[in-house]
Amino acid sequence: MPPSDVASGRRRSGLGAALARPWLRALAVAGAGAVAVAAFPPVGAIPAFFGVAVLAWAVRVAETGRGAALAGWLWGFGFHVAGLYWIANALLVDGARYGWLIPFAVAGLPAVLALFTAVAAWAARRLARDGVAGWLALAAALALAEWLRGHLFTGFPWNLPVHVWEPLPALLQPAALVGAYGVSLVTLLVAAVPALWLDPAAGRRARWSAAAACAALLAGLGSWGWARIPAGPAPVVDGAVVRVVQGNVAQRDKWNPTLKPRHVLRYLSLSAAGAPPTVRADGIAPGAAPTLVVWPETAVAYLIGPDTPLTGLAGAVPPGGTLLFGAPREDAEGRVYNSVLAMAADGSTRWSYDKAHLVPFGEYVPLRSVLPLEPIVQGSRDFTPGPGPQTLALPAAPPVSPLVCYEAIFPGAVAAAGRPGWLLNLTNDAWYGRSSGPYQHLAITRLRAIEEGLPIVRAANTGISFVADPYGRSLAMLGLGEAGSLDAPLPRALPPTLYSRIGDLGFLLAVGLLIALARIGRVGGGE
Repeated sequence: MPPSDVASGRRRSGLGAALARPWLRALAVAGAGAVAVAAFPPVGAIPAFFGVAVLAWAVRVAETGRGAALAGWLWGFGFHVAGLYWIANALLVDGARYGWLIPFAVAGLPAVLALFTAVAAWAARRLARDGVAGWLALAAALALAEWLRGHLFTGFPWNLPVHVWEPLPALLQPAALVGAYGVSLVTLLVAAVPALWLDPAAGRRARWSAAAACAALLAGLGSWGWARIPAGPAPVVDGAVVRVVQGNVAQRDKWNPTLKPRHVLRYLSLSAAGAPPTVRADGIAPGAAPTLVVWPETAVAYLIGPDTPLTGLAGAVPPGGTLLFGAPREDAEGRVYNSVLAMAADGSTRWSYDKAHLVPFGEYVPLRSVLPLEPIVQGSRDFTPGPGPQTLALPAAPPVSPLVCYEAIFPGAVAAAGRPGWLLNLTNDAWYGRSSGPYQHLAITRLRAIEEGLPIVRAANTGISFVADPYGRSLAMLGLGEAGSLDAPLPRALPPTLYSRIGDLGFLLAVGLLIALARIGRVGGGE
């Protein structure tokens, strides 16, 4: 990596002089990306995300656009390797067949995702290089790259900057206005501002003005979020009590034919009327029994066909209520779906929801005609995608929008046009073991409740299962690796949020404004 591609000889800061060797600069930038992951769950060390400032410094001192792009790629690679290492756990479940893919997952996927950061760094360098203009350009470009990462090539919006605020719920609440990407934009502005102190082109007044603006923005959003969260519990739906069952079935055992009956019996035992829950939330009327029982994704590991009898599960259906469970489903044409089924007490199926946003290589193989691979979950058969978000009616409960596994990670894509009364997420994070993956997935899922103003019920095979109100507050939770059940009242939905009405429009307008300001600042600065 030539020195001219990374550091400007005529404008070298103290940090640049200290990192005169190209390999040290590369290591520092990639390391800063990796360290930034400590700001996310389960660690929650928010100051670690100031590692973005190292990227901002590297982009500024890059002599060329190519050097800026390289810095962006290095930072993104470090960030995604540290943030997504747990994907390797899924390949170790059947290591004899899939272990050879681990290097491609642990290094290959981050290498591809880092291209988004590389393009953002290149674009920021082209828009404006120095001072406040460069700071605005980089924050806007990085935020837009995160939005593109969540939409292109089926999308993968995992570990967005907004999630560093998980320990501070008040700073998550503005997602009800501008969504995950809007709060991520603010987060990037704050995280990059220390780089102005390493920029000789940024005057003292500009540095302190930018820092003061960030502090005021955070204080304003945090104050609004704090005021939005009520002091007491959120209102609940009269008579609606949810029982979430977490079987804690190891992924290695889940599809074992000799163990499947035992797994179903475990779920039936934890769901039976009169069986005390492991965790009972406040707000349940004395003597109230569950009206909804929820099992996780593929809790029933049998292929459910059009004529498969389900009466054996009827013991888990509460009187007058519904059992909601995950299972693979086959239609009359032989297509297989990853489904949520709603069952009545007589064993009949009220409806089924089929997962629409499938995991590439996990549930289907893209370009199957040229790639000699099998999907990890289903083996030789690809799952078929369903039609997309749906609002489905239930007795004794408001209508629901089901989401299977990582369908819950996509902002603005979790509810159909007919607004539901709550969100339901069935997942199986057993693939990722006792890693940071389940904690990150929990934080991502929680944010959907805040964005939409809807309560969310989450059933995870090995955890983490919870019921949260429309402010993202957990009423009850079962931790990672626990077997048991939780009972909680079903919170009421809020009126539609601004974000649920306009989606990412506010975020995209804010990005456009920052880019315009960066261009004006560049011209005004005489660059």
